[in-house]
Amino acid sequence: MTQSSKLFAPAIWSGKIFDGDWKDARGAIQEVLDKASGDKIAESAFATKDDVSDVARVAVEAQKEWCNLPGPQRGDILRKFSELCRVHDGEISDWLVRETGSVRAKADWEVHTTAREVLEASTMPSFPQGQLLATEVPGRQSIARRLPVGVVGIITPWNSPFLLAARAFGPALAMGNAVVIKPDPQTPIIGGVLPALLLEEAGLPKGLFQVVPGGAETGEAIISDPAIDMISFTGSTATGRIVGEQAGHHIKRVSLELGGNNAYIVLDDADLEAATSAGSFGSFFHQGQICLTAGRHLVHEVIAEEYIQRLAERTQRLKIGDPFLDNEVLIGPIINQKQADRVEGIVQRSIDMGATLNAGGMRDGLYYPPTVLSDVTVDMPVFTDEIFGPVAPVITFKTDEEAVQLANQTHYGLSAAIQSPDIGRAMAIADQLHSGIIHINEQTVLHEVYGPIGGVGASGNGFNYGTVSNADKFTELQWITSRAEAQPYPF
Repeated sequence: MTQSSKLFAPAIWSGKIFDGDWKDARGAIQEVLDKASGDKIAESAFATKDDVSDVARVAVEAQKEWCNLPGPQRGDILRKFSELCRVHDGEISDWLVRETGSVRAKADWEVHTTAREVLEASTMPSFPQGQLLATEVPGRQSIARRLPVGVVGIITPWNSPFLLAARAFGPALAMGNAVVIKPDPQTPIIGGVLPALLLEEAGLPKGLFQVVPGGAETGEAIISDPAIDMISFTGSTATGRIVGEQAGHHIKRVSLELGGNNAYIVLDDADLEAATSAGSFGSFFHQGQICLTAGRHLVHEVIAEEYIQRLAERTQRLKIGDPFLDNEVLIGPIINQKQADRVEGIVQRSIDMGATLNAGGMRDGLYYPPTVLSDVTVDMPVFTDEIFGPVAPVITFKTDEEAVQLANQTHYGLSAAIQSPDIGRAMAIADQLHSGIIHINEQTVLHEVYGPIGGVGASGNGFNYGTVSNADKFTELQWITSRAEAQPYPF
């Protein structure tokens, strides 16, 4: 591991919160662990409700001056952040591998995608900030101009903490907002500390980016604090329901990007070599711990036997181990014991109900091998539940209509993918899917900063993240009319 005086100087930030300066929190101190080895690698503080209140007041004051700074100058700071991500990419990647259990390829991808995410966000203040509107009255000017929301509270998960933080704080800061961020307690360094250090090094004025690590109580404090105007939440559907309810009580804008039980549809004319490759990646990348993971492989019955055999053979070639010690590892540890138990339980209950184990299924501590199940039915947990583990359940269908019915047989609606060289046929299926994202001849985890990322149904409220939607997400539109002289009215 290479070291940087700032990024690897825990004496500065260990066990502290950040409001432009590193300060002691009022809450407890917890250990941050290497997910593969279990070794302590840092300490983090739990922010209390009073801590959140303090930093929120600082953010309010800092935001007043920040939003008046010319937009291109705000963009310059974010462009510097993007540059620093690339300068420190190895060090940031190390933290991702150790703190999340990510394999090296995934960590490197996340760092560079984060740099691109913020670079794209940095251009937002350079574009028009409003519109000249039509009016029915001669001599009246009517405009709609973008104004920042104010202070944005961001609550992020542990699975891709660097990227999922940046996709919110990048555009939020670009549009003139301040940010209070609560990283997940399992990944407080890569999800909060490192972004703060990099933004500080990039020249972001104090008070605009606040870090308050903690658990549910800290999150509730962010949602309820009157100084925080908007909530951006990425996480489970169960927690998202609570966040949405609490934000609604306080009449706050809330953006929810939640879980998924995503369908990967393989038609009878698909290229099986390509389809099993994409299906393997879609289910096993980052141990399946991604909301976009291919959770259900819907395969035409004509090709199902060969598809299952090829997919099982692929899984047996994937190297499992500690990704920090071996860059060739493709499957790292499950995030914690509770989640590993949950994955094992879902698989075992499905086998007890009649599913056939074709590969994997033999857990070793936090290491759960890539697992392929066939003879899956719609009442089994591997079909109904979001597994969040490296499991590929295969269920067969006879017709395209049945594939659509199976794909939509879930309360989620995040991502879907279809494999077929017949684009017209695939598009006809896509037109019927209840999903916020659909990829043809791709896999479900495909992620770019340009497309809108978000789901429908239990996968979110459709307020998507991406270059086409970020300006709407992090600003309010204010309508202004003006006339050269006051005009009389009939009474």
